[in-house]
Amino acid sequence: MRDPYDILGVQKGADAAAIRAAYRKLAKRHHPDLNPGKPEAAETFKEISSAYELLSDADKRARFDRGEIDAAGNEVPPQRPFYRDMDESAGGWQRYHGHLDPEDLESIFARGFRPFGGGGASGGGAGPGGQRFSARGPDAHYTLTVGFLDAANGTTRRITLPEGKTLDVRIPAGVQDGQIIRLKGQGMPGLGSGGSGDALVEIAVAPHPLFHREGDDVIIELPVTLQEAVVGATVEVPTIKGKVRLAIPAGSGTGTRLRLRGRGIREGHQFVHLHVVVPPGDEPELAAFLRDWTPRNPIDPRAGLEDS
Repeated sequence: MRDPYDILGVQKGADAAAIRAAYRKLAKRHHPDLNPGKPEAAETFKEISSAYELLSDADKRARFDRGEIDAAGNEVPPQRPFYRDMDESAGGWQRYHGHLDPEDLESIFARGFRPFGGGGASGGGAGPGGQRFSARGPDAHYTLTVGFLDAANGTTRRITLPEGKTLDVRIPAGVQDGQIIRLKGQGMPGLGSGGSGDALVEIAVAPHPLFHREGDDVIIELPVTLQEAVVGATVEVPTIKGKVRLAIPAGSGTGTRLRLRGRGIREGHQFVHLHVVVPPGDEPELAAFLRDWTPRNPIDPRAGLEDS
């Protein structure tokens, strides 16, 4: 994947507002629903969305800038974690070798060691006086960014944890931004007979250019023409599970809210907010019609404002 800054056309020092504006501009230009018959638009849109997923997350952006994750958001494998070695003949711990992760120390010493008796070093480390110990391994932490539709409908994603382990993670339908998925026993190995820790996968849900979520309901703003709003029409509407036909009642206006039952997340619904697109002012026939029609059909949309 290309550099996300290059994809969105922003400088590395760009602030969040500039990144958001660049994404929205490109997303509207390349969205597949607005480019029928252009399969390349879907790939471009996917690339734009992936770049925004990374750069819109301050923590992930900082980690990318430091070289800890790649442009796809995958962990760059660090130096192999330190190896806890024991020198039984010395009656104590040998020097740690390799990379020492503060989280490993914190996890080991905060939990304490559990004596399990016996001599020799088989199956565990030897402390002072030949006592053997075990400790549960530390948890492994990972942030996984998923698209809005994958979060809504559920999916399976393959991730590579910081220590190099590859896992298939099932993302349940309706997962929330910031939700933690715990994978038992998939973390760092323990000491001696201590079991492995867990893998804690935090889900980051990327925004969508059309949909947003309120609980299990999905909201979309749908542009309609003046004619469709006045006389009614049946139009296609995108949903998280594909396009459906929706009847626009005659006399609808901007702000009219229509419901698509069961088209939301899990048991939720999709609500369609209409936005009437008024023709440009250089339509002489429409202007002439309205000048003739309005006096014969007086309507005061601001009536009562003085009394409120």
